[in-house]
Amino acid sequence: MALRAGCSSIGGRQRCSSLLSVPRYLQLQPHLPHSAPQRFTSFPIHQPGFRFGMRAISEAAANPVTLKKEDERESAPENWKIKMLYDGDCPLCMREVNMLRQRNKSYGTIKFVDISSEDYSPEDNMGLDYKTVMGNIHAILSDGTVVTDVEAFRKLYEQVGLGWVYAITKYEPIGKIAGAVYGVWAKYRLQITGRPPLEEVLELRRKNKGEVCNDRTDCKLPE
Repeated sequence: MALRAGCSSIGGRQRCSSLLSVPRYLQLQPHLPHSAPQRFTSFPIHQPGFRFGMRAISEAAANPVTLKKEDERESAPENWKIKMLYDGDCPLCMREVNMLRQRNKSYGTIKFVDISSEDYSPEDNMGLDYKTVMGNIHAILSDGTVVTDVEAFRKLYEQVGLGWVYAITKYEPIGKIAGAVYGVWAKYRLQITGRPPLEEVLELRRKNKGEVCNDRTDCKLPE
């Protein structure tokens, strides 16, 4: 295929160039002595801590569960209004938990309880055992009232100044629709997050708890 060319006359001299010609500034070649070719040495610039700091940030963003251990060191608020029972082994759940925990620093109204912890005690949480709470979200008000599902989220958000997020779920049919959507999520939560079925999770927890109890006399196997 022939290439088209453009020609122009400058000072009586005709000059032609292809449309695919290389720009003149790229055609310029430096005049270097032939006897000793120049060598260029690059010196790496080290910024101590920068690379590792960026890595830590990216890992925390990719896996919000990594933030859990640090945040759990915070003492529970003395005058809490609601207790949130959450699954600390659920990556997607932890995104929401970490957001609420961050907001709660300014309010101090939510007490967070990780049901995946070996120290979780149903007796301290209105008799709610691990299997029950794994089925759907549970929260406990300071007066002992247990709330679940969308209502639990609504109560939790209200305590950190975000009540408007779930306010519309107080009205029908929005409340039923929201409840149905959450029900589907709760049913398939383990599959969605790449975890084994609840029966296998329970069996593994019993096994791990049993190994711990071999060295202790003051513990009970999880229900």
